Amino acid sequence: MPLSMAFIVPHPPIILPEVGRGEEKKIKKSIDAYREIAARIADHKPDTIIITSPHSVLYADYFHISPGKRAHGDLRRFGVFNVSIEAEYDEDFVRVLSSIAEEEGIPAGTMGERDKAIDHGTLIPLYFINEVYSGYKTVRIGLSGLDPVEHYRFGRCIQKATEKTGRRVVFVASGDLSHRLKEDGPYGYVPEGPKFDNMITDAMKKGDFLSFLTFNPSFSEAAAECGLRSFIIMAGALDGKSVNSELLSYEGTFGVGYAVAAFEVTGEDKNRHFDKIYIDNEREKLSAVKENEDEYVRLARLSLETYVKTGKKASLPGGLPEEMLNKRAGVFVSLKKYGRLRGCIGTISPVTRCIAEEILRNAISAGTEDPRFSPVTEDELPELVYSVDVLAEPEKIESIDQLDVKKYGVIVTRGYRRGLLLPNLEGVDTPEQQVSIALQKAGISPDEPYTMERFEVVRHK
Repeated sequence: MPLSMAFIVPHPPIILPEVGRGEEKKIKKSIDAYREIAARIADHKPDTIIITSPHSVLYADYFHISPGKRAHGDLRRFGVFNVSIEAEYDEDFVRVLSSIAEEEGIPAGTMGERDKAIDHGTLIPLYFINEVYSGYKTVRIGLSGLDPVEHYRFGRCIQKATEKTGRRVVFVASGDLSHRLKEDGPYGYVPEGPKFDNMITDAMKKGDFLSFLTFNPSFSEAAAECGLRSFIIMAGALDGKSVNSELLSYEGTFGVGYAVAAFEVTGEDKNRHFDKIYIDNEREKLSAVKENEDEYVRLARLSLETYVKTGKKASLPGGLPEEMLNKRAGVFVSLKKYGRLRGCIGTISPVTRCIAEEILRNAISAGTEDPRFSPVTEDELPELVYSVDVLAEPEKIESIDQLDVKKYGVIVTRGYRRGLLLPNLEGVDTPEQQVSIALQKAGISPDEPYTMERFEVVRHK
């Protein structure tokens, strides 16, 4: 039986009267919309309700599906002791979904559960549903640090599992929008906050799931959004389906965006395979980028692609500029995939005979040795965008006032611990941010004494 109904919902604890104690009345539109979708779910009588939550178990490279027969959750962490939820999990569906994900090469399953308790991102939707409906089973799924396309493809695995099990299934994508809508809100105000909410609620209203995939990561991070990846999984679960889309409510009363949206499947639509559309668009852009790459970037691409495809290191090609062969410098190679960092490794001071050899070495390291990411696979190579930063000699500085985040990178040092941050990075707007990140990378506490150096780079794209 195909998935025929999906919803986007927020999860602020204050929406419940036990938590809000009257404050919930300020978001009455959200409450009314929540009760409307709960009534629709009750009318649909699903066997299984799938909930994706940003506050369930989260891994950088893995989608966690909650295992076991049942789970309990409450709101004690919010100072409320009279709200709790018991959920019975659909173990058969979980087994099928895990198997399909493995077949599709999507890293997902039930391993690594750190906390069995139901999170509030799951509890609050179930609270409203349970007011009018019972007797269903639940599948609780966390998000990941993987790219948007992987979230979409995992959603498509959910679609396949729904069809294979024959369950009557409803999908609930739990997630708030921007957390930075008002100066007096919990996280303050940035202009990206309301802009993000306007853009994503417009996409919800139109059923424009391609827009979910195309948000710039730095923009989304600046807006402090919560639920985008949850919504993308939902979009994947509706892959290839025409939908009737409704934005039932939107409110930002407390400085955080809350949207309730409904999507009812009305048939098949071969033009709504959004991961394929997105990838095709990105590859067109990447073709234009490749045409304009200089020798530094082309060498980095040659190095990593040769190593990933053959396991061997590339030799230096002929025709390189003299400065790449006769000069020595520290070099950083950065990789991005769909606008998100995919690896960045470099050397503060040169360790090889010339810049060209430094690029050969560090391109491989960026793709295979960055501890934040799994090694780049051959399938990913066509999606990668490279940049190469050649570092000038660093100079010591005495004050943070001598930094300019657009012009200078920074190196912080205490003993053998050193941390570096390149200049002109998206999302790094102040010297204070720059130094703070460099300290974190070095494992140096801000309270410890440390020295600072600044350096300029020539960035090749």
